[in-house]
Amino acid sequence: MTVDRSPTLFSHSRLSSFDDCAKKYEYRYLLKIPRDVESIEGFVGKRVHEVLERLYIATGKGHVPTLPQVLHRYNALFDEHYDAERVRIVKTENSPDDYRANGERSLSNYYRRHYPFDADETLGLEEHVVFDLDEAGRYGIQGYVDRISRTRDGTIEIHDYKTSRWVPNQAKIDEDRQLAFYQIGIAGRFGADNAVRLVWHYVFRNQTRTSTRTPEQLEALRAETVQRIDRILATTRFEPRTSTLCGWCEYNDICPALASRDSPVTAPETDGEPGNGERDQLPLL
Repeated sequence: MTVDRSPTLFSHSRLSSFDDCAKKYEYRYLLKIPRDVESIEGFVGKRVHEVLERLYIATGKGHVPTLPQVLHRYNALFDEHYDAERVRIVKTENSPDDYRANGERSLSNYYRRHYPFDADETLGLEEHVVFDLDEAGRYGIQGYVDRISRTRDGTIEIHDYKTSRWVPNQAKIDEDRQLAFYQIGIAGRFGADNAVRLVWHYVFRNQTRTSTRTPEQLEALRAETVQRIDRILATTRFEPRTSTLCGWCEYNDICPALASRDSPVTAPETDGEPGNGERDQLPLL
């Protein structure tokens, strides 16, 4: 099979894939081995994101749906898209309805926390952000921003919804590169002097985390990411790295590192990326 090494855009999830396991990176991004499968966690995360996008579209038009309406839409999308042959449940002690209920809880938490959704002005929903890390345009980054808003004091907020159970501590949040990438991507778009706040909504736990980045920190992230991409592009041997994430990997059936294992691996309660790009989440249960 031919490896595609043409210039391409990187993303937070693509970089994380290489960090987690170089072999998975090779399978997914270089060999591009197709896999029509996703984790139940990723599936639920997609449905929650879709419903929250619809919610803010509606409120932007002056109509605030009721919570029963929000949950009805979620369940309709769940039923419409769920396919037992394609959606994998690794923790087989849990049923699809267990995960359905986790999505309902996540949406209910968010709805009750933010109703009537008038604390800020929505500036963008599910925006595709593409930008260069360098002036020559050799290092591109892309991503999808869940929501961009402006608060009453003029602060621009970049929001991200997380459906996992695990909520990182502040030190981890302050090191997170995903939303910092998005801040670079929208720099100056809403005014160069606007303060920017990064906001993570851990909807299953009903917790919010915030962080800010200085210009110096963003420049350091640029330089660090360029070096990381150079290392990835220079890699010629993509060795597998076994971990508790392997149970959620869509390529574990062909991975040479797992071929001799007699028992399945499981995953920790952390926020990872089992198979849905910028929407990847680890288990809710």
